[in-house]
Amino acid sequence: MRLDINGRSLAARAYPDMPLLWLLRDVLNLTGTKYGCGVGACGACTVRVDGAAVRACMTPVSGVIGKRIQTIEGLGSPDKPHALQRAWIAEQVPQCGYCQSGMLMAAAALLDKKPRPTDADIDAAITNLCRCGTYQRIRLAIRRAASGPAVPVGPAGALQARS
Repeated sequence: MRLDINGRSLAARAYPDMPLLWLLRDVLNLTGTKYGCGVGACGACTVRVDGAAVRACMTPVSGVIGKRIQTIEGLGSPDKPHALQRAWIAEQVPQCGYCQSGMLMAAAALLDKKPRPTDADIDAAITNLCRCGTYQRIRLAIRRAASGPAVPVGPAGALQARS
């Protein structure tokens, strides 16, 4: 079968009921998407399918044929990081980092749908779990990315109004 992953058409051999996560990690060696719980609860495996955040551990390969799949490897690059990746660094979001690829993919799907999300929008869209508990930094980073790269951050991490 051929799949559109990160803007490239890739050939892969997989059973139709194989979880997308296994195909990405074990067949295609795209290991940025993480295995967390295996039941769709934690969100470590979140990728985007046609722009929507989905849990790859619960999504069969047959459900993504003909759709655009984006993993963390396709979000940005070291020389041209996505606005969310820059904001994640600026807000010092990651601690252990394990859940972060899924968090970033969920946040990217949110910003595509709502470029200026409210805190309630963020809370509703980001259902991923973070054992390190960096949820406040995640919210700040999403708000920073939504506001653009030139938004300064105050010493306490609060977003400052543009002048």
